Amino acid sequence: MKDQLKKISDSFTEKLSSSVNLEDIENIRVAFLGKKGELTAVLRGMGALSAEERPKMGQLVNEVRAKIEGDLAKKAEELKAAVREAKLKSETLDVTMPGKVNKSGRFHPLQQVITEMENVFIGMGYEIADGPEVEYDYYNFEALNIPEGHPARDTQDTFYITDKVLLRTQTSSVQIHVMEAKKPPIKIICPGKVYRSDSMDATHSPIFHQLEGLVVDKGVTMGDLKGTLEVYAKAMFGPETKIRLRPHHFPFTEPSAEVDVSCWNCGGEGCSVCKGEGWVEVLGCGMVHPDVLSRCGIDPKEYSGFAFGIGIERTAMARFGVKDLRQFFENDVRFLDQF
Repeated sequence: MKDQLKKISDSFTEKLSSSVNLEDIENIRVAFLGKKGELTAVLRGMGALSAEERPKMGQLVNEVRAKIEGDLAKKAEELKAAVREAKLKSETLDVTMPGKVNKSGRFHPLQQVITEMENVFIGMGYEIADGPEVEYDYYNFEALNIPEGHPARDTQDTFYITDKVLLRTQTSSVQIHVMEAKKPPIKIICPGKVYRSDSMDATHSPIFHQLEGLVVDKGVTMGDLKGTLEVYAKAMFGPETKIRLRPHHFPFTEPSAEVDVSCWNCGGEGCSVCKGEGWVEVLGCGMVHPDVLSRCGIDPKEYSGFAFGIGIERTAMARFGVKDLRQFFENDVRFLDQF
């Protein structure tokens, strides 16, 4: 058995010296120390030895096992060190090379304004509502008290897909969907794209953005509307901003008004921005027409409400001092990098 142990030790040494990777080390371990390994077979034969020989032979077997385990661990560490060294050499970093700067993107200026406007109204307890951009004429016109034959429904002003389907001309259609699906109290804003058949120039585009708001509840008054718009104007144009309401006509509100804010550039003194008037028109508003409430299944004798619509491009132009609307859509990085 001593001769057998010597052969095992010599065989192990020979195989270990020819190993070149960690897989070889594992194969050698299994071959000598595994369940069917050579040294394990010797251990199983210990039962055939006499009581006097067994302790001496057991000591020899343990010495061989310890040597095999120690040599395997040492060789494995050497191979791991060699792998690390090769990796370090292949991944040498030249710290003198200039670094690579990853440019971070930013929101489009229109989206920046939309987000700011949304945050103002969310802070006042409004929820954001969304609706289809391809709309039935009922929701876009008729439900908003705009009957057939009204100039706003003219094919020269609207992108019709069929006689009854069109690209929405205002986000007011979202308000109708909400009032049909939900009973008061309602407090929403509806930001989104709208479409009108306008030629592209410095102040007009066939595609632009609106943010409309709607509040319907018991006891809602014109005073609530004015207070809401004052909070909005001060948040968007500065704490010293004042507003004024001028009588106007919208089919879906009664009474209706155009809203001006004191010029953010001159503080109301008169300048080129406000064309010397001291005021700049920013939105339209009014109390929701009783007929609109009735069409949506809301009793106008029990509930009242107000609505308003804000042009986002106009607000962005005022905020950033942009004089040509087309710059927002031309994707000129030199322009967009300013915001």
